[in-house]
Amino acid sequence: MADTYQAVYDAVRSKMSGGDIGSVVREVAQRAFDISHTQDILRGEFLAVAYEMQRPFILLKPPVFPDGDMWCALLGNDLQTGIAGFGETPSKAAYAFDEAWLKAPTPARARQGVPTNG
Repeated sequence: MADTYQAVYDAVRSKMSGGDIGSVVREVAQRAFDISHTQDILRGEFLAVAYEMQRPFILLKPPVFPDGDMWCALLGNDLQTGIAGFGETPSKAAYAFDEAWLKAPTPARARQGVPTNG
């Protein structure tokens, strides 16, 4: 057994003599663990999470509560002076809140009773 092992060892060693073992290992590892596609996917996921973290609902954290047969996300004391979003689910109410926040008039326009655009 030792003779066979020695022969195999010598044959492999003779093929690798003068070679750069580090570059061989690096090349094999790069082929085996190619993550270039995964990097693109992770980049896209990171951007999606970053977008979600900037949503008004996430930043302002309005309370969400049931209101009749809908869910309501309300920032403020009441519907007349606050900003609200309604939906069939808490998630839909959160997205409706985002839309309402982005369309809300300035305080001066709100005092004048100017309707929102949209």
